[in-house]
Amino acid sequence: MLKEERQQMILDLLEKDKKVIASNLSQHFNVSEDTIRRDLKELDQKGQVKRVHSGALSVGPPVTSFHYRQNISSEIKVNLAKKTLPFLKEDSTIIIDGGTTNLLLAKQIPLDFRATVITNSPPVAMALELHNNIEVIMIGGTLYKESMVNLGIETFQALQMMRADTYVTGIYNIDAQMGISVPTIAEAQIKRIMTEISTETIAIATADKLGTISKNIVTPSENLTYLITENAKENVVKEFTQRDIIVINDSL
Repeated sequence: MLKEERQQMILDLLEKDKKVIASNLSQHFNVSEDTIRRDLKELDQKGQVKRVHSGALSVGPPVTSFHYRQNISSEIKVNLAKKTLPFLKEDSTIIIDGGTTNLLLAKQIPLDFRATVITNSPPVAMALELHNNIEVIMIGGTLYKESMVNLGIETFQALQMMRADTYVTGIYNIDAQMGISVPTIAEAQIKRIMTEISTETIAIATADKLGTISKNIVTPSENLTYLITENAKENVVKEFTQRDIIVINDSL
């Protein structure tokens, strides 16, 4: 078998299972683990996989602009947002950060809902304009246009002075073993402190983000309270539930 054929088959297995183990691949292809490690290193350098100690993980969907992502899987995201609403409690303090699904969640909140919402996302703040019973606390900073969120030291320092009951986190990548991760250090820092100052954390993730990883870890998956997703494979759901995370995995 040619190296290129083997590497393509590795990618096919990753697309199916979201992760591969080097020792298993060695047996599957009847080659040495050193050969497999070289394959995974080359695929990692091409940005097609993310190498980890025992093998590799899927890199997930590509990072694109906020405007572009608004038009992807919008029906699924709306349904996920609706499934999240029962977990938001009235008369509580809720952090909603950036992300197209989080924006749809803000738009689904009833107009008479009573709460305080903290956000670093201008689109989320604007979506709550007509919610007269919601006090919106907009966190400043430097606007990161790819995600349409405010980041930086001003954002971090403001959050240090706050506490929240619930944090709804936008998800780039999430893996039960590796945790929540994002492409940039700045976003990881802000999401990390949002998790730390909140009593519970809710992650909303489309199925293509499960079992994937970026280079900047936000927090271990064990710090999640709820994972709301759709059409996730049973083995993936099991990995999260084994960590005492409540998984809402509806077929939409």
